[in-house]
Amino acid sequence: MAKTKILFVTHEMSPFLELSKISEITRQLPQAMQERGYEIRILMPRFGNINERRNRLHEVIRLSGMNIVVDNNDNPLIIKVASIPAARMQVYFLDNEEYFQRKQVFCDDCGKFFEDNNERTVFFCKGALETVKKLGWAPDVVHCHGWMSALIPAYIKTAYKDDPTFKDAKVVYSLYNEEIDFSFGEAFSEIARTGDMTAEDVAPYGDGDYAGLYKGALTYSDGVVLTGDEVDEQLLNIVKKSEIPVFELENHQEFENYCNLYEQFSSVELETEVEA
Repeated sequence: MAKTKILFVTHEMSPFLELSKISEITRQLPQAMQERGYEIRILMPRFGNINERRNRLHEVIRLSGMNIVVDNNDNPLIIKVASIPAARMQVYFLDNEEYFQRKQVFCDDCGKFFEDNNERTVFFCKGALETVKKLGWAPDVVHCHGWMSALIPAYIKTAYKDDPTFKDAKVVYSLYNEEIDFSFGEAFSEIARTGDMTAEDVAPYGDGDYAGLYKGALTYSDGVVLTGDEVDEQLLNIVKKSEIPVFELENHQEFENYCNLYEQFSSVELETEVEA
């Protein structure tokens, strides 16, 4: 029997970038799943404060060279990889000189949210899916972590719904209390669209504020994970209205429960194929 394939997409992961609880979960969960026989891939941005020499990042020539269109502009995508020897895991990093080669992550030295974080988010989400396509690796489950991955569920369920790489993929979204106050503005709905997506497809994201990004992501997800954080009440209300399966894990190290979650979606796919 083929291994279940899980794609993890995150904007942070220990030891490369540690901003919140997300970095710890995205470090431990993929390893735990790999040790249980799952096939995994991990993608994240290569922010400028990730030390390439210390973390031994190197470019993957066969994956680099694509251009990702954001707001009608072509942006070169460079793919780098690093290994975590103790876990026998590789992490793929998406890089671009204009978007990611700055010392700060989301805010400038004065704490002001970067004006191009909307474009950086679109670039990362589009680039992640195009990288997986180029890998020739079709995931069974795509597990997204953090607001910067919020567009991926919509892309998979609309623009990429007929793509052989993603047409059978189930999307799981982990909900965190990231406590970031921002809005991408009205233009975000236009910038976020890709392929044959319509304005209606991106409407759930609103103007791209914190709650809007999660609302949009949950609209297109097959399941949501609550990891014991004190999640904002507004976000919990969105979850209640989304009518998708909710998995509440008091401890993010409840790895067997994650296995059950992933296998539930795998079994749904198998049942669908049998019925067909």
